[in-house]
Amino acid sequence: MAVAPSKCSSSSSVSPLSECTVFPESPSIPVAYKLTVSDLPMLSCQYIQKGVLLPCPPDALLSLLKDALSRTLVHFPLLAGRLRTDADGYVYVDSDGSGVPFVHAAAPGLKVGDVLAPQDVPEVVRGFFAMDGAVSYEGHFRPLAAVQVTELADGVFVGATVNHSLLDGTSFWNFFNTWAEIARGCTEISRPPDSNRFFVKDSAAVLRFDAGRALAPPKVAAPPLRERIFSFSRRAVVELKEIANQWKGAMGEEADMVEVLGKASNDAWKGSGKGRNGTAGLPAPEVSSFQSLCAQIWRSVTRARRLPATTKTTTFRMAVNCRHRVSPRMHAEYFGNAIQSVPATVEVAELLRQEVGWAAWLLHQGVAEHWDAAIRGRVEEWERAPRVFPLGNPDGAAITMGSSSRFPMYDNDFGWGRPVAIRSGRANKFDGKMSAFPGWDGAGSVDVEMCLAADTMTRLERDPEFMQYVTLPQN
Repeated sequence: MAVAPSKCSSSSSVSPLSECTVFPESPSIPVAYKLTVSDLPMLSCQYIQKGVLLPCPPDALLSLLKDALSRTLVHFPLLAGRLRTDADGYVYVDSDGSGVPFVHAAAPGLKVGDVLAPQDVPEVVRGFFAMDGAVSYEGHFRPLAAVQVTELADGVFVGATVNHSLLDGTSFWNFFNTWAEIARGCTEISRPPDSNRFFVKDSAAVLRFDAGRALAPPKVAAPPLRERIFSFSRRAVVELKEIANQWKGAMGEEADMVEVLGKASNDAWKGSGKGRNGTAGLPAPEVSSFQSLCAQIWRSVTRARRLPATTKTTTFRMAVNCRHRVSPRMHAEYFGNAIQSVPATVEVAELLRQEVGWAAWLLHQGVAEHWDAAIRGRVEEWERAPRVFPLGNPDGAAITMGSSSRFPMYDNDFGWGRPVAIRSGRANKFDGKMSAFPGWDGAGSVDVEMCLAADTMTRLERDPEFMQYVTLPQN
């Protein structure tokens, strides 16, 4: 059902028109899956909210998407289930076929250009997602997933809201890609999910809750935030990578580099193909393009924050996919959370004194050493003190980079064209929260969604060192 266009207005609101529940096309045998040590910390996180902005859809839009979603849920039955906690405190997801809410909404005064044109992400984008504000623990009594289809004057936004204790970004986009694949008529899906939920070990650890409520992270008063997407061309990203790796060459011997970075070992850089724990398949002994970009962002944002003298350190956290890093390897399409956050911490003064290559190698070292032994060590450390994921930025000096520019976000042609853009909702955002998206051209460019305090963002936009790498939108 198409929505008739009306006068364009970037301030147009989103109006829900209808809601129904979509069930798996064919019922499956109910199965209970125990949440793993990688799932449990996410219970205090809000649901993942991601979606695609598409060109003008066909008239049969709603029936097409509902039917495709019903068939997709056969492959992802956990999305139509609910959480439960047993008498011993273990949390399970029951694939009981409860269904997924499907919301149809409209913003007839809004055009695709109104979403893309503003420098900052417009507030109206938050209205593109159902179950806004839901916390993952609430999956005990609320749906584990919901979708919303919002028709604009000249396009449509298809958004999904999914419980974060159920999956990470890799699994989220596999679900989304499969939905699009089925919608455009594919009879066999290209990446069947592996629903054998097992991350490292079957842990006996229990995450305790207070009076049936999730252990939420402490709330910290946040300054007014701005949210903007910065685009970096492939040329800019490659240039940063070359600068970072030239810095390594200028340092001379690897031992000198280790001394500068304050590291005890350089095994991951020796080209032996094995790390300290003997794990094969380490990445090439050079800084990646994305690590180089993150290093520039880290230095530029830290400078723009004008941190007080009492702030001694700054931390950059990167989410690392552990599927191929544990031994034995997990299935590439393992459905669940298989990520760990790898932090790099350094004194603010030192970060700003050094060059971008120095910061890039610091980030690289943390990722290069994060293999089987480190992953299992992190699991054992968590078991000694079970806790939820520490969202937020209490000291005002941290950056958390989520998502990935490698996710196939633009591989979501539902049958009438590939996405125009990727957008996310307000979930899990705070000062310093960033998300990486692939660039629209698919040629190695990167978009970074940044949430920063308003004054920090303004100073960042005036930083010539940072802005020289940014591709500004064409008028």
